[in-house]
Amino acid sequence: MHTRRDFLKTAGLGLAAGSLLSSSSGHAQSAPDPTNAAPAAITLGVASYSLRKFKVDQALAMTQRLGISRMTFKDAHLSLKAPDEQIKQTMALAREKGIEVYACGTVYMKTEADVDEAFRYAKTAGMQMIVGAPNVALLPLVEKRVKESGVALAIHNHGPDNPLYPSPLDAFALIKNMDARMGLCMDIGHTQRLGQSPVAVFQETFDRVFDVHIKDVSGSNKAGKTCEIGRGVIDMAGFLKTVIAKKYAHTLSFEFEKDDNDPLPGMAESVGYVRGMLKLLGA
Repeated sequence: MHTRRDFLKTAGLGLAAGSLLSSSSGHAQSAPDPTNAAPAAITLGVASYSLRKFKVDQALAMTQRLGISRMTFKDAHLSLKAPDEQIKQTMALAREKGIEVYACGTVYMKTEADVDEAFRYAKTAGMQMIVGAPNVALLPLVEKRVKESGVALAIHNHGPDNPLYPSPLDAFALIKNMDARMGLCMDIGHTQRLGQSPVAVFQETFDRVFDVHIKDVSGSNKAGKTCEIGRGVIDMAGFLKTVIAKKYAHTLSFEFEKDDNDPLPGMAESVGYVRGMLKLLGA
């Protein structure tokens, strides 16, 4: 495994990260069906929670500057309670900017009404997936709504901070025998903060991983915080090698929780690091 200094020297990521602010990407594709495991190029996205302090038009523009054209929307950018017309107008704005909003989330569902609201929202927006954290007792209802709507569910894990699905393994155990569109959004940072290996967990749950929140963290414990990718403790080379080897066909979505008032520099560094690493690995 390359040291950070060797990698930066080899891949020229300092230059790459800087150029991201004005470049465009060839990674964006049409969204794959969550149940289709066919090989595909590695696709990058942005979780809009990273840009939560900014208005929707600003968040779209910042995503463009990163050269990324896929997003998941947090309700900070489009309220779950928004009327249908507002939802459609916001999706039209995203399309005008060349950005596909393929999912929403993370959506917490504590009541049956929350479930119905989330699926109404996603269906109206034309999203393919809800990144969610429904209460366990609601999973049968969620599965029913998945079957009715065709909108997939990807359960997001929150590590040691939340007893509801701390690890992708916890969610996987509950949905592995449900409809094939009931899956996971694996947050590799929170997985690492549990002291679990993102590589091992990804391999074990691979058939149901519909989305990945890609990030780095400063420690393998609850005190670990989000940091620029390459500066933390996650074996990013090992994780990306596994993604490539498994022919992962869905999205690696950058969720940058640090520097919420000025996230773009850290996001650009992280995106540049991952793109450089993927290039170094031949992807």
